[in-house]
Amino acid sequence: MRVATVAFYGCALGLLAMGLREMFSGFEENRCTMTYMFEYPEYRRIALPRRVARQYPAYGLYLYGEGQYAQDTRGLKLTGAPVLFLPGNAGSYKQARSLGSVALRKAEALEGGVHLNVFTIDFNEELVALYGGSLRRQTHFLHESIKAILRLYKDHEAPPHSVVLVGHSMGGVVARALFTLPRFSPRLVSLIITQASPHQAPVLSLDAHLLEFYSAVRQRWVGRAEDLRNVTVLSVGGGYRDYQVRSGLTALPCPQDDPSKLSLVVTAVPRTWVSTDHLSIVWCKELVLATVRAFFDLIEPETGQFSDDPERRMAILHHHFIRHPVRVLGEQLETPVSLSGSPKTWSEVNTLRLAYSAPKEGQAKYFLFALSSRRRAYSHFYCRSNNLSLQQEMTSWVYGCTQMNGSMCVQAVDLSFGTELLPAYKVLTLSLRELSSVSHLIVVASNLNGRQFTVECEWQRQESQTVSLPVPHVLSFGMSVSDVTLNSTGLRHTIELQHFHQVYQAFRISVVSHCKVTKADRLPNVYIMKVPWFREDSVTTSSIPSVTEISGMLHTSRPDNTTGVLLQLHTAPNCHYKVSVRTSFPRVLGQVLRFCGPVLPVYVAVALLLACGGQMSSVVRMGRPLQMSHAVARSLQPHKVDLPVYLLHLLLRYSWFQDGWSTLHLPPLDALPATSPDGTTQEGLPLNEDWPRLLSPLLYVLGAAMAFWGSVLLRLFLRLLSLLLAPLHRPSVSRDCGTLCRRTQLLLILCLSVLGWASCGALSITATFLLHLYRVLRLQMTERSLSHMLNLAPEKQTDKDYGTGNKEKGTGEEEKGTGEEEKGTGEKEKGTGEKEKGTGEKEKGTGEKEKGTGEKEKGTGEKEKGTGEKEKGTGEKEKGTGEKEKGTGEKEKGTGEKEKGTGNSDSLDSKPKECNGAPLLSDSVLQDVRDDLQLHISLSALLTLPVMLCAPSLIHWTRNFRYSVARLDPDPCWPHSVPLFIASLLLINCNTLTLSYSKTLPITSRLLLPLSVAMVTFSPLHLYRVNYFVSAALVPLAVSCLF
Repeated sequence: MRVATVAFYGCALGLLAMGLREMFSGFEENRCTMTYMFEYPEYRRIALPRRVARQYPAYGLYLYGEGQYAQDTRGLKLTGAPVLFLPGNAGSYKQARSLGSVALRKAEALEGGVHLNVFTIDFNEELVALYGGSLRRQTHFLHESIKAILRLYKDHEAPPHSVVLVGHSMGGVVARALFTLPRFSPRLVSLIITQASPHQAPVLSLDAHLLEFYSAVRQRWVGRAEDLRNVTVLSVGGGYRDYQVRSGLTALPCPQDDPSKLSLVVTAVPRTWVSTDHLSIVWCKELVLATVRAFFDLIEPETGQFSDDPERRMAILHHHFIRHPVRVLGEQLETPVSLSGSPKTWSEVNTLRLAYSAPKEGQAKYFLFALSSRRRAYSHFYCRSNNLSLQQEMTSWVYGCTQMNGSMCVQAVDLSFGTELLPAYKVLTLSLRELSSVSHLIVVASNLNGRQFTVECEWQRQESQTVSLPVPHVLSFGMSVSDVTLNSTGLRHTIELQHFHQVYQAFRISVVSHCKVTKADRLPNVYIMKVPWFREDSVTTSSIPSVTEISGMLHTSRPDNTTGVLLQLHTAPNCHYKVSVRTSFPRVLGQVLRFCGPVLPVYVAVALLLACGGQMSSVVRMGRPLQMSHAVARSLQPHKVDLPVYLLHLLLRYSWFQDGWSTLHLPPLDALPATSPDGTTQEGLPLNEDWPRLLSPLLYVLGAAMAFWGSVLLRLFLRLLSLLLAPLHRPSVSRDCGTLCRRTQLLLILCLSVLGWASCGALSITATFLLHLYRVLRLQMTERSLSHMLNLAPEKQTDKDYGTGNKEKGTGEEEKGTGEEEKGTGEKEKGTGEKEKGTGEKEKGTGEKEKGTGEKEKGTGEKEKGTGEKEKGTGEKEKGTGEKEKGTGEKEKGTGEKEKGTGNSDSLDSKPKECNGAPLLSDSVLQDVRDDLQLHISLSALLTLPVMLCAPSLIHWTRNFRYSVARLDPDPCWPHSVPLFIASLLLINCNTLTLSYSKTLPITSRLLLPLSVAMVTFSPLHLYRVNYFVSAALVPLAVSCLF
């Protein structure tokens, strides 16, 4: 059983490690280019009103500058467009240097004096993602900073009326929270760009203030969305490299018909196409360039300030962050274009495909495609070209002819607006149904500057070039594969991956390309995985021939499950492509941990709580707790925990049960955040996803594995720490080492209560945990001392009370619990729980008579009262009613079995003997210490959870102690921590003997299972509630130690 248990939890730990490895490292390498400053960066502090500086001493507002620009802005006479950067969780205000430096270089390259003034806020690197008490304070300081920034432009001819906000991580959430302030004017902010900001929900909900803040922001932006339609918001997620904030959380919770809100993943941004981690999204040059270009396009040349037109803002953001066409939406030419050139420069294409390579000599070239003969047979016209400048800027290159003059077109309309920029070339797909007024298509292939490039065009039938491929089942474990072979007669193919629309699915997509003829000038392959319901496309480029692997994973789920993911292949002509889709089990585990990982602390707490309950039940039955590892192993009971929770979810789908639930004023059941982009259905109701609940047994196993191996590490840590602290303490052999007297306990309760009220509740919890840890360390040192003493002891002397006067013969080993009498030697074996069968004579050999007949026999090895003499017994409790031994000199006959009385216990060793009035050591004393040690290790493991969950507020209080008064306000741990540390202090004196006599322990041991079910029901989205359930478990346990 021991080997099987270790093997089972070893396998569970292996699954956990496999999923964590895939989650933290199972992605592409960081392909972002670092941004560099060409001159030394300077941060000039902006003076704030005295009232603001006194109210927020830990915060500050700075202006970024470099070189000559920093010298010119010493007097704070600013003329640029204001941009304010907001750092996120534990973020530094100096992170604005990437944005400020690139904007400064961009302004120097432009004419007209248009530039940006980049400001940044110092939030003292607070852990606002884990402690929500500072979020409201940061929001108010942001409001004051915006007003201070606008006051700097009061002498400007055209002063700005709003500030553009760029928020990283939680800074983006704080930016949106501005609009919840009652005195904030929405006109002060017209554009917000957020980077890796968790808008849907906090990553970890460690306190109630964090959830209240999110609820207020969501209610303002969703419930009153009509009032905020003039505010443009762009949210950018980092992709799979960002394991701190998954990109699904970065989707803006807003109505689907809101045109001024835009959410996407950085892998879909043109000219970026890379995934960023949580920090590199700030300095990734590709993304910073796209942001700065958008800012400069938003500036009105006449005023030098940002545009107030919301439609223009969205058009520019679409241009730089979604498609990057030839021109910004709204700027396309309405008038026809006149084309010139000699007849030699015009060529009519009558074949189905065009492949043209421009020569080194500069020349004008136009290709003419007649539509009249192609409209019925084909549905689309596809064309691509790698004629791009070094900056990848695009110009008009495809036109629709409206007036012909012989073999030349003299008047045409520009059709290049729909051009899409890819890493290797630009592509344009035109639908022939939308070209009814056009007679010919014109492709411009002129290379007047002598630049060589390639143009490839073809007529396409979309139906024939679209293939459906069902993906394997998620539980196929990679044993089955779905594949399709494309004999490429075209330049673009689309594969619809059927039934691929859930985040827990993960596939390994392999594309093998092979061509019969190898050409040096062949354009590379580009594979795009398009997600129709969210802008999370990923782009992969490969050469020919090649074997390319694509990670098939999703950031969001499709709520209606109607369409799957599209795999778009931009291929080379006359080549063969084989696409294989196989389930990747490690990536499935990675996706499960990515989306369900925040629930694991709940299941760890459940495992430890049930382990503690198992130890209490063992004390009730046998008077001795189980070993910690055995108790945790037995705590794996998913049928008792998850089944009631699942039944509750089923019953809550009925209106009558919902009415009863509401009548009892019970909180709603917790579930993981919705994985759809907006978190709601089309009717606006919250999504009810079942797959996380179906995975709850797996999460339970992983949580139990963490508890099992965590307890092992805790035991090793305690042994090592006790070795280091042993020289500082005198050796002890008492089970009461490290305990506190009742007066000291009351004094500590009073002191910790005052400390928690006056400073931080987490500080009281941590201090209590350290006191209990000291008790465990003293027990560990006592256990080691007793073990060494008994191992180094000489031959055991026989009990003189039995009159033998001889030493034991034989092997010298003590036989325990056999209940048999050794024959032929006349000697007694010690520690067997036997009693010699007597003859009714009084004991001889000591010369002393047993005094008294009214002694009560105790089964714990204590002194017998009334005689002043120790009688060696069986360590068993006698049945019945406290009968007195009769002084007949007869010895009781025993079997070595445990007897049942007022409380059950195991058969223990004989009562210890005395030497000069002091008891001699025996194995029973060592066993008692070991039992207490197992009990307190279980309690220490359970107390570790509140300490870890309260750590962010303690860290925040410590870092801000110099700026404010000693008290943390608001304090998420006060006054809820009072029952927790009171119960923990009382449990310091607890031991198994006291618990075995407790009348309330049977009830307490049965209470922990309902508490575990309630924890799984109400804590996945409210991790701070774990502390409440731990307190509810420890309080009755402390009562059991008293009564």
